[in-house]
Amino acid sequence: MILKLDPHIHSNYSPDAVNSPSEIIEKSKQLNLDIIGISDHNTIEGSQLAIKETKNDDEILVIPSIEISSEYGHILGFGIEEMVKRGLSTEETVDKIHDLGGLAIVAHPYSYYRHGLFCKEKNTDVNIDGIEVKNARFILGYSNSKGKKLAEKKNIAEIGSSDAHYIDFIMDCYSEVDCEKDIDSVLKAIKKRKTKALGSGTSNIELAKYLYKKHVKKEFK
Repeated sequence: MILKLDPHIHSNYSPDAVNSPSEIIEKSKQLNLDIIGISDHNTIEGSQLAIKETKNDDEILVIPSIEISSEYGHILGFGIEEMVKRGLSTEETVDKIHDLGGLAIVAHPYSYYRHGLFCKEKNTDVNIDGIEVKNARFILGYSNSKGKKLAEKKNIAEIGSSDAHYIDFIMDCYSEVDCEKDIDSVLKAIKKRKTKALGSGTSNIELAKYLYKKHVKKEFK
């Protein structure tokens, strides 16, 4: 079964995002997404709320997730329901994620302006399970291209993610996953590289408009 997954969405429990978990769930359903991950910065609160809200909802599956600020870059703890301390080394962060039964997926690799992994720390010999090769929030596409080359070199899952901080950007990039609609099946499919990264990315013009409204006009509450 081929299902559509956006594993990297931010709710208002991230300091730089605006929409509630409920709003994200509703928008994701409108887009016919099958699976989402609310991966907030260093907190699981938004993810937990979304999981609770969709507990008896067959229309959409929410995978527990968090975006962890490791010492040298951001890593998704995909499939974990507990906090991982920020500021740990890359290896320690990945080990903690695995100990909690999750997958370590590198978010926006090689992105200097977004604390992407493999910028300051060049060593790629770390036991990651997947890497974003289509992160929708890019300017020139350099980091996505580098991420894809590394995924091919390490033979790990290629992931597409919107990294949406506003609901209109959800699914600008996403993943197709060959799996059943349950958490265990999704995680196993990613581990087995049964993924395909899709999407053309968020318009830089629309992203600039969003940032202007948020930071200058302060239209978003």
